Amino acid sequence: MSTNDIAIAPNTIAFVPPRNGPGVVGGAEAVIAEMALGLVHRGHSVEILTTCARDHFTWANEFAAGASRTPEGLTIRRFPTVVEGSRHRERLGALIAAGEPVTVQDQQAWANQGLRCPELWHHVFDYGHRYRALIFAPYLFWTTYAVSQIHPDRSILMPCLHDEPEAYLDIYRSTMHSAAGVLYLTDPERDLANRLYGRHDYGLQKPSSVIGAGVNTDVSTSGDLFRRKFGIDGPFVYYAGRREWGKGWDDLLAGFAAYRRRALGGSSGHGPLKLVTSGVGIVHAPTGAESGVIDVGLLTDTERDSAMAAAAAYVQPSARESFSRTVLESMLAGTPVVANGHSDVVRWHIERSGAGVVYRGQDELVECLRFVSHEPQAAAALATGGRAYVEANYQPEVVLDSLERYLDRFFPPGQADLELVPPHGSSARVRDRVPRRPEVLT
Repeated sequence: MSTNDIAIAPNTIAFVPPRNGPGVVGGAEAVIAEMALGLVHRGHSVEILTTCARDHFTWANEFAAGASRTPEGLTIRRFPTVVEGSRHRERLGALIAAGEPVTVQDQQAWANQGLRCPELWHHVFDYGHRYRALIFAPYLFWTTYAVSQIHPDRSILMPCLHDEPEAYLDIYRSTMHSAAGVLYLTDPERDLANRLYGRHDYGLQKPSSVIGAGVNTDVSTSGDLFRRKFGIDGPFVYYAGRREWGKGWDDLLAGFAAYRRRALGGSSGHGPLKLVTSGVGIVHAPTGAESGVIDVGLLTDTERDSAMAAAAAYVQPSARESFSRTVLESMLAGTPVVANGHSDVVRWHIERSGAGVVYRGQDELVECLRFVSHEPQAAAALATGGRAYVEANYQPEVVLDSLERYLDRFFPPGQADLELVPPHGSSARVRDRVPRRPEVLT
């Protein structure tokens, strides 16, 4: 189906994530999907402009290109990816990850030589002026870096920012400063952006706001049903999400293996905890801890919530969080959190809710797991205030209220330049003028 088969309705709000759809695992992607659907339910015209990719490792085009409409009335336009890996890009990526200085030109080359989505770029070039606002997330991907700078006057960034080497690059400073507005999920994320890029006191021209993200509090869980379905007995800690280095997965496995060695070698009488995990990514259990690691694959939302309810604790090993939805979902399930204290965002949630403990380094992780195993009642008691914290701060309707107020104040209806719609078939002429790999200016 052509991407133009569904007309762009007046005052349409567009969300632009790198991925969207069934089987997509990612915090920013989940936030955008729920915000988009929530606005549709409130009567807004909403589109999601995204790639055909499901997996963020390969970026293979798994979904069909073109426009479709969900039963709820949400329009999704998908565009094929182009992936051009190279040794030059790998070398630049290694320098960036190490915090080494890299020229702006090399930063641009690094950003443009990986994942790209030229047809998405051309769609926004041709039709971006028809949208009331274009909301991009997260900051790191080409779909935000390149496409948000086509119509900066109506581009809003939801950066989902982490304190990581890439965030210090000049190209992302330029992206943040060129956007018409910025939306943050937490106070620590906003504070990090202010430290990195300068305060975003833009006044009426470049507004920023902390709006949070909605978390569904109307959940039904059954820990016993989860245990029976997957044949799990005894106490366990749980991790859900992307099993990859950037999310602290390798550190969690190493710390869990150290805990198991200590627990099995001692004489405390307490059986060692197991580690149950779900999500995407390959699970390689450490030598000696194989019997303690259980991978249940990709779960439905209900199964995931039930896993959290059955767990003795939820473990969040990532230091790179801008919101950490799974931490809040575990609080809703009445489960305490064991979290990496190097994450300002997760530590902020736990300090405000009192619903868990934090660790720094492997030794402290081992002690936290021992605490959960040896003092289960004390650990469970930590979660007492978790649900109230989530309900007080992250009800979906409250977040949508904040988003609507923000859009109505700074991006009111009627701002689209409908008279500038290019004639049918003009995209070919546009492609003649625009380089296939656009070099975005800083």
